[in-house]
Amino acid sequence: MPNDAEPAPTGDRGTGRDATSDEPPDQDPGARVLTDGAPGDERPDVDGASTGGPPPPGAAGPPHHAAPDRPVGKDLAKLTLGALGIVYGDIGTSPLYAMRESFEAHDLAVLDANVLGVLSLIFWSMMLVITVKYLLFVMRADNGGEGGILALAALVTPVRTAVRTPRTPRWILVMVGLFGTALLYGDGMITPAISVLSAVEGLSLAAPSVDRFVIPIACLILVGLFSVQSRGTGTVGTFFGPIMVVWFAVLAILGLIHIGDDPGVLAALNPTHAVQFFGDNGMRGFLVLGSVFLVVTGGEALYADMGHFGRRPIQMGWFFLALPALVLNYLGQGALVMKDHEAVANPFYLMAPHWARLGLTLLATMATVIASQALISGVFSITMQAVQLGYSPRLRIQHTSATQAGQIYIPAVNWALMAACIALVVTFRSSSALAAAYGVAVTATMFITTLLLFVVARERWGWSLPVSAGLCGTFLVADVAFLGANLFKIPHGGWFPLVVGVAVFVMLTTWRTGRALVREQLRAELIPLGEFVERVTTSHQAPARVEGTAVFMYSEPGLTPPALATNVRHNRVLHERTIVLSVVTLSVPRLPPDRERVDVTDFGSGFCQFRANFGFMEKPELPAALQTVEGFDLERVTFFLGSEMVTASNRSGMARWREKLFALMLRNASGAANFFDLPYDRTVVVGVRLDI
Repeated sequence: MPNDAEPAPTGDRGTGRDATSDEPPDQDPGARVLTDGAPGDERPDVDGASTGGPPPPGAAGPPHHAAPDRPVGKDLAKLTLGALGIVYGDIGTSPLYAMRESFEAHDLAVLDANVLGVLSLIFWSMMLVITVKYLLFVMRADNGGEGGILALAALVTPVRTAVRTPRTPRWILVMVGLFGTALLYGDGMITPAISVLSAVEGLSLAAPSVDRFVIPIACLILVGLFSVQSRGTGTVGTFFGPIMVVWFAVLAILGLIHIGDDPGVLAALNPTHAVQFFGDNGMRGFLVLGSVFLVVTGGEALYADMGHFGRRPIQMGWFFLALPALVLNYLGQGALVMKDHEAVANPFYLMAPHWARLGLTLLATMATVIASQALISGVFSITMQAVQLGYSPRLRIQHTSATQAGQIYIPAVNWALMAACIALVVTFRSSSALAAAYGVAVTATMFITTLLLFVVARERWGWSLPVSAGLCGTFLVADVAFLGANLFKIPHGGWFPLVVGVAVFVMLTTWRTGRALVREQLRAELIPLGEFVERVTTSHQAPARVEGTAVFMYSEPGLTPPALATNVRHNRVLHERTIVLSVVTLSVPRLPPDRERVDVTDFGSGFCQFRANFGFMEKPELPAALQTVEGFDLERVTFFLGSEMVTASNRSGMARWREKLFALMLRNASGAANFFDLPYDRTVVVGVRLDI
């Protein structure tokens, strides 16, 4: 079986051009091509992206270029409020279960020393993983303002810098990043389920008689949550933001009240208690890290959601509200448990007086619904990136904001996540059981993120080896510790997100490889467009010309679309104006202001080549793009699309089961007319049957 994962390398970042490229001369080397039926370029080409990230003091490298749309004033306040309502729901609701699971899931003795040790681990985990790693460094590795592990993987293309480094083969890094992306889908299924379920379980304390209704209520809440996603991240965030402000305020107040009961709990801020905790508890103490990790599980989603709000609003929300409130609440829980060891059964709810628990449960339920939003929005973002970069079949993608291009909604992904979340709630039936399955996937993703960050720091930011290794090595110590502790969860449910991750990874790589195989077969019979034009215009049996404009879509500029050749061969007809249209997905999230939306090449005799340029986070709305071309009349145009029917065969390429999987995915992909917003009444599909 051939190597079906290796993309071609790319060259200098400044030009985006690979000196060894064998692409047609008019192909943009800094772009990848996607169109109707023919598969696009098999390279997930990533050159030319904005990387951000200043060099550390004393290190050589390119300077950081701030995003041109840095929000200020009211815009900053509004985006910060929205970020609180989306980004920090997951991290912000961890107090519901993290402290409890750290003791009960591991039969840890409730001793003052252990309480201080667990609190110290919680505090320093948030500081190292969320504050330092993600907010100060990883979020600087943006791809034109977009975040997420797939965007980070797009930055590992080797670039020419003053620093000479041994370069890891690019395809390995891309595949590692792709696997990390796949793991996030498993995390995206568990996060809403555990968050909502843990909050609703609070009803058992406030009103024990409703205990049997916990599962149905959780399922109804999940249905409601996924039903409002079509309104858009901005709308949802604006509604959720004020609720999260109240939530964090309540966390801080409850924490302050109980810190006053035992101020000695503040000693937990000293990291020596974390070190002593491991010395006192040995292997059991190491396994506790699997539960402590629950306080930072939202870090990867936070990065993936960066395109929705931007880096600065997310940082503002953390430093000015989320972090202080969380620290105070965890310390308050610790003080309560040190005063009353029995409170470890549910320290969060027991912090509140009995009369306030029902109200606190309702607030917690709203907060956990919000907690689910971070992963849902993040999964939407990485799915769109996967579609545009050629790793996923076309899906219907709806943009939900006129000002924030990263705010999107994908119906198919939304409803699939909802079904998975409900199935998890019904199967596991408690947040403690789900906690046993939670963490394996996201720790692996965080580990991969650190590896990719090291490459970006060396090759994109120009950091020296000691600085890059020192910083990323520190992150890796935490990542490896958390990953190792969570691996023990695999027999108890941790296998689920891994199975989901592997399944998604197989589908992503199968789609990419299948597209490449189909493209290879089609290319064998293609001729350059210039040669085709010369043949049909100089032939003694030239096809008849009819009125109007025909647009034939094909993935590679400069080559003759199979649909065009078929039309001439069988119908002997050409329109008076024939346009070959290629959709080019650039390696940046959105089209730069200085780049033309449509490039036009005139071949004469009524033939033109149009190349429509889009960023990988833009929806390719072709009618709107084509109307920017002078003299183009959309009402007089007929679109011709190619469509392949693929069947598995014994030919070399992929394993037969993967060929069948690709054929199934191709049949269920969104139609090109729908994906590109083409008028259905003026679109003709020309099919071809292929064996791969």
